[in-house]
Amino acid sequence: MAAWLGRLCVAVCARGGTVQRAAAARQALRPRWIAVRSFSASHTTSINYEKLKDLLKKDGAVVIDVREPWEVKEYGIIKGSMNIPLGDLMSALQMTPKDFEEKYKKKLPEKSSTLVFSCLAGIRSGKALDVATLLGYSRVHHYMGGFEDWSKHELPEKQP
Repeated sequence: MAAWLGRLCVAVCARGGTVQRAAAARQALRPRWIAVRSFSASHTTSINYEKLKDLLKKDGAVVIDVREPWEVKEYGIIKGSMNIPLGDLMSALQMTPKDFEEKYKKKLPEKSSTLVFSCLAGIRSGKALDVATLLGYSRVHHYMGGFEDWSKHELPEKQP
C-alpha cells in the first residue's frame, strides 16, 4: 500500500508540486515502526480459529474487524467484534474514551487489553497489528484466516 501511495504522491506532485515534496511524502509513508516492533517486549502473534475461540472464552479479547463498513454490511462480522476500518484505526485508538464510546458503541480498549484484529483474509489485520503496537498496545494478535476462515466455522453476525 505504501508503494501505491508513494506513486500517488508522485503523480499529484507532478501535476502541481515539486519532486522534492513527492520524495518527502514517500519517505513519510514508509512504515518505520515495523523494525521497532521486532525489538519490543510486546507479545504479537498470528492466531487461528481455535486460538481465537480460546482467547474469547478465557481472556475476553477485543476483536476489531478492520474491513470497510460496506464489507461488514454485505458479508457480516464475527459475533461480538467491532468494525474500525484500517484507515481509521490509528485515530480511533487515540480518541478519548468518551469519544470512542460515542462513535463505536463500545469501550476504548486499554493498552493492556488483548486485541485481535481481523479482516477478510489476514492482510489488513497484520497492518492493524503494527498500528496498535506503535500506539503502545502490548497484547495484540491478528487472525490470519480472517473473516473467510471464521465463516467456514460459524455463521457470521449480520449488521442492520
